[in-house]
Amino acid sequence: MKNRMAFAIVVGLLLTLVSACGSKAALPIEPARPSNPGDAGEALKLTGAPASGKEIFAANCVICHGEEGEGGVENPGTADGTVPSLNPAVEDLWNDDFKTFAYNADLFIEHGSTPAMAEGVTTNPLKVMPNWGDLGALTPQQIADVISYLYSLNKE
Repeated sequence: MKNRMAFAIVVGLLLTLVSACGSKAALPIEPARPSNPGDAGEALKLTGAPASGKEIFAANCVICHGEEGEGGVENPGTADGTVPSLNPAVEDLWNDDFKTFAYNADLFIEHGSTPAMAEGVTTNPLKVMPNWGDLGALTPQQIADVISYLYSLNKE
């Protein structure tokens, strides 16, 4: 009898705590991960320069992510039909902690990704994230600069 009473009290307390926290706050967001395998690259060991990152972004990323990363660019075949926003960064990519955000962003920039297809679609999305690092199209310093620029956009 005492065990049942203690169990009921513990369950009641846990339910009260969970409801007080709110269901959204209690459940952490799982960070986005690219479809292509690989770990973070050398860019995470470097200090990025946002001004340089802005130039690199303008030359390589604007066509898909928009002028300042605002997203909304059409991408037929994807689950929501658009390229993800980087300003503000999509919730499962963003983190207030720079190192965590840099790690999340670096995986996509290094290795690229094919977005999830919309339900019922049998062809790949029109646009995919290039694997800039794996291809050697961007150096580790350039990747660090882009990450720093993206972080600065989201901290404004």
